[in-house]
Amino acid sequence: MDLRFTDEEIAFREEVRAFLRNNLPADIREKMIDGEHLNKPDLVRWTRILNAHGWAVPHWPEIHGGTGWGPMKQYIYLEETQKYPAPQPLPFGVNMVGPVIYTFGSEAQKQRFLPRIANLDDWWCQGFSEPGSGSDLASLKTRAVRDGDHYVVNGQKTWTTMAQHADWIFCLVRTDTAAKKQEGISFLLIDMKTPGIEVRPIMTIDGSSEINEVFLTDVRVPVENRVGEENRGWDYAKFLLGNERTNIARIGVSKQRIARIRELAAVERSGGRPLIEDERFREKLAAIEIDLKALELTQLRVVAADAKRGNTGKPDPASSILKIKGSEIQQATTHLLMEVMGPYAAPYLPHRDDRWNEPSDVPDYALPAAPNYFNNRKVSIYGGSNEIQKNIIAKAVLGL
Repeated sequence: MDLRFTDEEIAFREEVRAFLRNNLPADIREKMIDGEHLNKPDLVRWTRILNAHGWAVPHWPEIHGGTGWGPMKQYIYLEETQKYPAPQPLPFGVNMVGPVIYTFGSEAQKQRFLPRIANLDDWWCQGFSEPGSGSDLASLKTRAVRDGDHYVVNGQKTWTTMAQHADWIFCLVRTDTAAKKQEGISFLLIDMKTPGIEVRPIMTIDGSSEINEVFLTDVRVPVENRVGEENRGWDYAKFLLGNERTNIARIGVSKQRIARIRELAAVERSGGRPLIEDERFREKLAAIEIDLKALELTQLRVVAADAKRGNTGKPDPASSILKIKGSEIQQATTHLLMEVMGPYAAPYLPHRDDRWNEPSDVPDYALPAAPNYFNNRKVSIYGGSNEIQKNIIAKAVLGL
């Protein structure tokens, strides 16, 4: 298999780089480099710049606002935006529910939701996990009972990222309690302003409150907001999770973080010389870079196979490999960043804003080290825990 980039693909990479240089607002890029949390206006502003250029949903079909790029151009675009770094489009709309809607939804749903997702007019969140139903998602207990032209939904979702900002939530709900657990689930789109919905924030170890509990009490959802057939939601969820796991490798993010580690290691000193000259440190960094190169080649193979296979609507089981190794490398890079910072990484300084006014001699570039390290402990869990992904690989890839 020839994994070399063509002249056209090399030219496209330069086009993406030029676009980022000329269009990404400097204040947003500075936040990205410094590891600060972006706020909702930041993400809306950048998404609308992308959408005006026709690049907000590059992997979608052209009929729904996509670019028509093949898998390799999509890969190049993703890598370059992550390396620059630029904010990624909000995944819950662009990468998750959007493809589910244009693949399985009604024409009315496509017309109603897809343009608003591309322009971030609607902010989406994901209502899958529940207390006691994380890795075993099919054991979910949130019920939806048909009442005329509505479903009445009762239950609880948890670990719901960005629910505090969301206009809509896509939910897996149980519509048949007598069927096999995977066969009694439906996929609903629910307006977060509907009476009976309560959002409660969960404070995470890095000091942020990006995840939430969502309680649904007698929430009435129009039947027209069900995607696809009743009791077929598990199939749509598997499709969604396959897309999520392919993108979750985040190779460009790890490349950018390694470049940052090299930059800081040239400044920080150990034993009277720059840390980058320490043999043991260089061995650790090289080991991560080798793993990342192997992951990149694996992703290129998946991309090449996808281009050859065409759009079948089914995720490649090898996406589980990308998820596992990608998350492990992300964690390894944040661990090494902590090592670079040494004692400077210990103080807990969650945000450089008006809420922090204590004097400190900690260098500015050290501030995100500890929060990023703590936050990245979760990447081996979300999107399907790594232990579950290993079972998928054993069954679907190795045939064991």
